[in-house]
Amino acid sequence: SSQQITAPVHSPSVNSPSNYLIPILYLFIYLSCSFAPQYLYLHIHLLHIYHSDAPLIDREELFVQKLRQCCVLFDFVTDPLSDLKYKEVKRAGLNEMVEYITHNRDVVTESIYPEGVIMFSINLFRTLPPSSNPTGAEFDPEEDEPTLEAAWPHLQLVYEFFLRFLESPDFQPNVAKKYIDQKFVLSLLELFDSEDPRERDFLKTILHRIYGKFLGLRAYIRRQINNIFYRFIYETEHHNGIAELLEILGSIINGFALPLKEEHKMFLIRGLLPLHKVKSLSVYHPQLAYCVVQFLEKDSSLTEPVIMGLLKFWPKTHSPKEVMFLNELEEILDVIEPSEFVKIMEPLFRQLAKCVSSPHFQVAERALYYWNNEYIMSLISDNAAKILPIMFPALYKNSKSHWNKTIHGLIYNALKLFMEMNQKLFDDCTQQYKRTSAWSSNKSYMMYNESPGGMPLYSMETETPTAEDIQLLKKTVETEATQGMKDIKKDKVMIRRKSELPQDVYTIKALEQHKRAEEYLTANEEAL
Repeated sequence: SSQQITAPVHSPSVNSPSNYLIPILYLFIYLSCSFAPQYLYLHIHLLHIYHSDAPLIDREELFVQKLRQCCVLFDFVTDPLSDLKYKEVKRAGLNEMVEYITHNRDVVTESIYPEGVIMFSINLFRTLPPSSNPTGAEFDPEEDEPTLEAAWPHLQLVYEFFLRFLESPDFQPNVAKKYIDQKFVLSLLELFDSEDPRERDFLKTILHRIYGKFLGLRAYIRRQINNIFYRFIYETEHHNGIAELLEILGSIINGFALPLKEEHKMFLIRGLLPLHKVKSLSVYHPQLAYCVVQFLEKDSSLTEPVIMGLLKFWPKTHSPKEVMFLNELEEILDVIEPSEFVKIMEPLFRQLAKCVSSPHFQVAERALYYWNNEYIMSLISDNAAKILPIMFPALYKNSKSHWNKTIHGLIYNALKLFMEMNQKLFDDCTQQYKRTSAWSSNKSYMMYNESPGGMPLYSMETETPTAEDIQLLKKTVETEATQGMKDIKKDKVMIRRKSELPQDVYTIKALEQHKRAEEYLTANEEAL
């Protein structure tokens, strides 16, 4: 192949330009042959960099040799017991380099950049194994155990080294940008589909650091993340790293300058909102909701398209997903401007009326908890003339017909709040509802008893509710609301029972021992 790549070769001079440009084929031959042929390790021993009293130039040479030594790959899958001695040599070498770059200054010299990037690339950039469950149900982090990476003893140290490398006080982005380029970022993003959550955790931190340090790569990173979302939404519906990518985006959005660029608004509407319709939403919903709210805090004019988008994607038959939508909607209403609320309140409360009427008690319960939110209640109070006529029929009907006792209490609480808010409006809605109900009953009765000649056998007069009827309703609402809230406090919180499946002890232990990537770093967060 005529393609060139920055990579190390065996040469007496570290700074020789020929050290960094070798054909891809030569690199492949150098590193292949059943992962780690023993002849590649015959001349390798533990090169003690950190404790060496040698001059700086000699320690630089030792550092380069150590980086090259760690470019040899080992088989942890088909034959995990092979080359144990050499695996330990590599592990010790990686560990020593982590210590060396952490506790010493002036060690990241110009010749180290290509060597460090190549060592990272050779160890990490690989074809990921196929999904362990490509066509089954979506991954449930509460129920399912992830597939862990067999080579993690080495990969973890490579990730640690690269994080220390990026965070080193000696690190110069202007030098590193020759090696950490768009191709490097694309390969890094492909690894986010790893099933191992420990690897995705490191990748998240590394990509965040790269975004902060390399201004020229920012637009490219956002564009490629958007492409991953498009493939996930419209093609595969399977990707393990959506939550981590959204977590990175949360930080990125937080740093967007005002006014927002049109490109960023389009990313929200076309990239983030459609993520709500994917069946595995539960895996990444908290991060997605955070991103959406961040956008609305930046630009309140986006509220209407966001809420209309949520209503468009509102689940029809998936009750747990409906609860997630209601959670996110309340987060949005917590930051909504009153002027924006007016634009969306009617379609929004029509949907909430449907939720209150849901036979799934958790959906109805979550919707009714909106009436415990002081800010939402202030918005409702300012617009009660529009909202109460929409909500009253659903509240009144379900106060009598809903099967769940807890829902009765919450409904009466909502009715009581409406009644205290505007008594005259409450009375008007009561009369209107009873007239409408009576007319509907009368119409149904007449249709059922219609004579063969087309005339009803007899008609029924619709009566307007008396003042006594309305007062009786008010008294019932107050009594039931008070009693209902007492019952809710006494009732135990219902939680979904987890499956009692046998758990893999090794997996649990490995995940418990994992140290989050951020804990390796002492430097402050980069300002994005």
